[in-house]
Amino acid sequence: MSDINIGQKLLEYRKAKNLTIRELAELAQVTPSLLSQIERGIANPSINTLKIISKALQVPLFHFFMDSINTDELVVRADERKRLIFPQSKDLSYELLCPDLSGKLEALLMKLTPGSCSSEDAMGHEGEEIAFVLSGKTNIYIDGNLIILDTGDSIKIPPNVKHKWENSYDKDAHVIFAITPPYF
Repeated sequence: MSDINIGQKLLEYRKAKNLTIRELAELAQVTPSLLSQIERGIANPSINTLKIISKALQVPLFHFFMDSINTDELVVRADERKRLIFPQSKDLSYELLCPDLSGKLEALLMKLTPGSCSSEDAMGHEGEEIAFVLSGKTNIYIDGNLIILDTGDSIKIPPNVKHKWENSYDKDAHVIFAITPPYF
């Protein structure tokens, strides 16, 4: 485990909020000299002091103890996406747009070829879903009601509402989904 520089993190969060040391000191009700010493690594704050500072910065306390983010792990290259293909339907595929399913949000790209559908029957799942038609035209059946969506249209699907996608048109349809919690 690498050493975590709380002072450096404090400096970064303070600057991100466009606060001077004096402004943050006033918000946190600590002295500017204490903040300066913490930022320079001369003083170590108590957990209580760090709680007060984190509240003033509106940053969760645990963020001060997190290692820096490895941005390489956040990027999903177009040619490296995880694909979900269903054997019963070669005309339907999903690509995972997020690196994995470890978070609270899932993003997918669905491709529906002409004449294909997402499932035989309408299905519901826990959680909310937002869908955006990136290209093409598609039908969605929500609780038996047909809604036609064109390129650029979006729709919110509430939790547990049964729905089914269908492409009855002559061009591929590409739909981006954001789902929480992850479903696939």
